[in-house]
Amino acid sequence: MSIFIHPDERQLVYMGRTEEYGGGVRFIFAGTSVTMRFRGTDVKCVIRNHKFYNTQEIGYVLDGRVGKVTYEHSEEDITLTIAEGLEEKDHELILYKRQDASHYFEFKGFELNDSADVLDPKPLPKRRIECYGDSVSAGAVVEAIDHTASNDPEKNDGIWDNSWYSYSMITARNLGAQLNNIAQGGIAIFDRTGYYHAPDHIGMETVYNKVSYFPEAEGGYTDWDFSKYTPHVVLFAVGQNDPHNEGGEDFNISDPNYREKWKSRYKAIISDLRSKYPKAVFVLLLTVLMHDPSWDKAIDEIAREFGDPKITHFVFRRTGAATPGHPRITEQYEMAEELTAFISNMGDDIWRD
Repeated sequence: MSIFIHPDERQLVYMGRTEEYGGGVRFIFAGTSVTMRFRGTDVKCVIRNHKFYNTQEIGYVLDGRVGKVTYEHSEEDITLTIAEGLEEKDHELILYKRQDASHYFEFKGFELNDSADVLDPKPLPKRRIECYGDSVSAGAVVEAIDHTASNDPEKNDGIWDNSWYSYSMITARNLGAQLNNIAQGGIAIFDRTGYYHAPDHIGMETVYNKVSYFPEAEGGYTDWDFSKYTPHVVLFAVGQNDPHNEGGEDFNISDPNYREKWKSRYKAIISDLRSKYPKAVFVLLLTVLMHDPSWDKAIDEIAREFGDPKITHFVFRRTGAATPGHPRITEQYEMAEELTAFISNMGDDIWRD
């Protein structure tokens, strides 16, 4: 016998963009999580997974220890064992989505041993951050530590991905803040550009206001209700993949016509978010993954053209110069420490509602 904890139980606390779907809570973006405190010895989770590609893994943090469960089943409810034989004491479990678009799943609940108790939750932090980004913000290939400061390993089937170690999530933890992580590997501003191989190569112009941003998912696209979460700080880290023109010559940000077109669409997204979050601080940035510095200059122009003291451009010490492959854990921490200091120096007033 076991105790089943349904996804709508009041003791469960969610972080990230989620929606009710298929009798559960749908997890789509990397880093989306559910937290439970319990007293017991055994804990499992029940999900219905939908696989697109790559090895399928779910992440967890149990009493501060980061782990994962690998599985293959899809399109049916499956039960995954997180831990057995734990000491009979209070525990905290964070279940989170490690990967971005390789899959999505409905969280159906937790199973505990029959003598277990679910404990009252700790409240979510009052500070709130939202991040719009690409594979670096999603934590892609961070665990390939033997390839630090070098190209990605030839075999890259998702086993190195871990959103927990993305600079965006580390920064949020450093600052004691919640995080909605709207990050997808390969994404660019415009649809039909970049490397995100969804149908028609959708860009951030399609993704930023969605919960389900998978056009091939059950139910297709679903819109996000922005009233559910109002961040104090918005990170906008898009531009790394924008030179790529699928099926054509790469885009050149130094071309005046393209530069104005790209800046205009970038600013339109920021302006829409600003209308929804009028008090938020916006931090525009790119990461330490190598790229042409002309893109940083264009982002700097955007920040200055807004003429808004709460829209700023942040540059890491090694922006665009640290590694030809995805930043690994140490490089993600490097970015997080610099970004944490930058946001901290803005003072406590930015966190006031």
